[in-house]
Amino acid sequence: MTTSKVNIAIVGLGFGAEFIPIYQKHPQANMYAICQRSEKELNEVGEAYNIDVSRRFRSYEALLKDPEVHAVHINTPIHLHAEHTLMALEAGKHVACTVPMATTVEDCKKIVDMVEETGLKYTMAETVVYSREYLFVKELYEKGELGKIQYLQASHPQDMEGWPDYWQHMKPMHYATHVVSPVLGLTNRDAEYVSCFGSGTINEELIEKSGSPFAVETCHIKLKNSDLSAHIYRSLFDTSRQYRESFDVYGSKKSFEWPLIEGEDPVLHTAKKPEPEIPERVKVPDYGHLLPKEIRDFTLEGVYDAEGHAHLSFIQGGGHGGSHPHLAHEFVDSIVNDRDPYPNAVQSANWTCVGLLAHESAMEGGIIKMLPDFTLSQK
Repeated sequence: MTTSKVNIAIVGLGFGAEFIPIYQKHPQANMYAICQRSEKELNEVGEAYNIDVSRRFRSYEALLKDPEVHAVHINTPIHLHAEHTLMALEAGKHVACTVPMATTVEDCKKIVDMVEETGLKYTMAETVVYSREYLFVKELYEKGELGKIQYLQASHPQDMEGWPDYWQHMKPMHYATHVVSPVLGLTNRDAEYVSCFGSGTINEELIEKSGSPFAVETCHIKLKNSDLSAHIYRSLFDTSRQYRESFDVYGSKKSFEWPLIEGEDPVLHTAKKPEPEIPERVKVPDYGHLLPKEIRDFTLEGVYDAEGHAHLSFIQGGGHGGSHPHLAHEFVDSIVNDRDPYPNAVQSANWTCVGLLAHESAMEGGIIKMLPDFTLSQK
């Protein structure tokens, strides 16, 4: 680094605007520039957060030519993630990109190769592994309170009606990292292979747009160098279920189960207690204390809590478990201290390719699909 602070540019200002005040208050970041194709939206956000007019870009290419931009945080539509990531890496910028990493295995490999070639930092900004619920379970696991992990499962049903049109072209498992990441991340294992089945049928218009008939895709993941397997499922359309971005962990001493209804408390089951005392509802604490003091409050509230801002990902996601300042800090700190962020490019590829290969498996009747070597951090 040639400066004591990292100059951050945010690309895409829908959900991306959530991160502007976080970077503005981060002690090692400089919220340098913003980029949005719509001039009206660009200037509205720029005025709201006092971003210098000269650092408001409508052209991504122009932004990348600015030598003062050290790193970009990409929040553009999913089908552009790989292209925009590769452009930034080629321009010498560090990258944080919202999920998923890409929509093809080939593009995931291009990103992994480019990161290795350039030595730049890349992280997929996966919210779940920085949510307070995940951090709570991780703390229990690392303290030994869960005992031996025996099984993991996660679900992410979500009705995407009313979202931007490109969602109608998505396959359920192409947006699976929110359920893949916690079941792989907890014990720090790669996925070795997957088998997935489709279930049900969406309407003909959606089938034509997406090229996939399935209402639900359900996948088993074999964890490499482990006796564990995990089960995940995803749905996007034509399946009645309240939004639920959940994961459950079953251990020999204690097990954690996500609530069935948003707003309820999760359940902790403790072995060796007499029935019916095994389960108890628990309050999940906040983990702002892990962050620099300047940004701790952002685990409890964000941009969309005030002034009528209401991005659908924030409303349906319940604030993403307070993860946003953790994501920003992880990215900045990895650059300042020249270390791999979590997840790094290889881990991000493994988590993303699970979903991509799971869909292929479903289309082929559940055939086993091996994760490619470039996605394996543990060879």
